[in-house]
Amino acid sequence: MISMLKRPPFIGIIAFALVFIFTAIGHSVMVLIMSVFKEGQYWAAFAQGLIGLIAMYVGVRFNDDENIATWCGFFGGGWMWSGWVEFSYVFYSRHIGVLPIPREVGPPQLPEYLVLPSSIGVLAATLVYFFFNRETRCNSFRWLHRALHLPVGKPTLNYQRNISTIVAMEKFYITWFFYVFLLVMYDKRIVGAQHPAMYVTFFLFVIWSVYLINRLRKFTRLHSAFRYAIATGLVAWNTVEILGRWGSLKEIWIEPQKYAGRMSLILAAFICCAVIFALFPSTDAPDKDDIRAPAPAE
Repeated sequence: MISMLKRPPFIGIIAFALVFIFTAIGHSVMVLIMSVFKEGQYWAAFAQGLIGLIAMYVGVRFNDDENIATWCGFFGGGWMWSGWVEFSYVFYSRHIGVLPIPREVGPPQLPEYLVLPSSIGVLAATLVYFFFNRETRCNSFRWLHRALHLPVGKPTLNYQRNISTIVAMEKFYITWFFYVFLLVMYDKRIVGAQHPAMYVTFFLFVIWSVYLINRLRKFTRLHSAFRYAIATGLVAWNTVEILGRWGSLKEIWIEPQKYAGRMSLILAAFICCAVIFALFPSTDAPDKDDIRAPAPAE
């Protein structure tokens, strides 16, 4: 079984499943922290972010092992985002008295999600650094450099990059970007969840997800597949978020106590995929989309 699964397209499919399921579990963890710790939730959130920081640092220490560095960076970036960023908006939105507002479908929009889009300026400004970084291996950035005729210089030969921090920031920034994007789109004063443009956006996300999954299924190395799956899984998750916003599906991950049995199955699926993935050996042949593969000659 492992011999069959460690070949394409299963490596990419399992990597995608891990990222996709982890996103649902992350929502549940946040809800549980708020409901279980109550007034102490901010201390618990601080501890969650600290665990993420420690995980990322472990990946830094084991940078020569791409598997460990990639896993630690992914987990660390996700936990720091949830523990330190999301809960900071939870705290300050309530501290300044922001009230929930009703939505067309479902429960009211929570205060933290009314405040979070205010970070759009910081998001855009800090992304400038990553966009013009000549060491980047981001496929989207490199394509934009070529399409917009914005050469940033060739990467440094034999430059040893820190995989753990790169993966952590990938998880962090993609999550942040799509949070802001969707929350801006949901704003009725700008677009609105029921606006025709929202339906166009949904189908564009579907097409984008299919395109990325099709590329992901060709990967042969687990760490490069997993890094590519981070973007793929988060792009695909946007379709779930929009369907939930429309009321077209039940978001059981934001009610983990009510749907404890089903969420337990989802957690078991994640653990199963993680165990299988951990058994995959690495191959020496670089994938075309590997962030450490040499850049193609201009």
